[in-house]
Amino acid sequence: IAPLLKGKHKPTYRPNGDCGDYVVIVNAEKVNFTGKKWNDKLYRWHTGFPGGLKQRRAKEMLERQPEKILKKAILGMIHRNNLRHKYIEPRLKIYSGPNHPHTGQLPEGTKPLESHPRARKGEFNLGLKEGYAASDSYQAGTK
Repeated sequence: IAPLLKGKHKPTYRPNGDCGDYVVIVNAEKVNFTGKKWNDKLYRWHTGFPGGLKQRRAKEMLERQPEKILKKAILGMIHRNNLRHKYIEPRLKIYSGPNHPHTGQLPEGTKPLESHPRARKGEFNLGLKEGYAASDSYQAGTK
């Protein structure tokens, strides 16, 4: 999700430019952790007042704000800079249920993205299939 927000899947990607896409995530309450992370993982923040360090376990966060679990995980993969705060964060839309107000941009017949392999090796290239270049192109025959 983080590469889609940054725009790394586009040929016009620039690290210092705003070229990412909007990402809509539904069913955030179905997020899953492995092992004992539901009880061991802590989410901490500070209110700004003296002694204002607050914390919640992952299980409590799932009950109160399931969207925040995914948002914190995704934004933790992106560098903290002006590009993230002004452009990338507003493009991330997370909803806890299947209903969202973006049905005009995401019609019923739309298929979700294919799952991304964990290891980046082999001939995988962000969804491009074999023989994606035109036959008369200089890239013909590339995989």
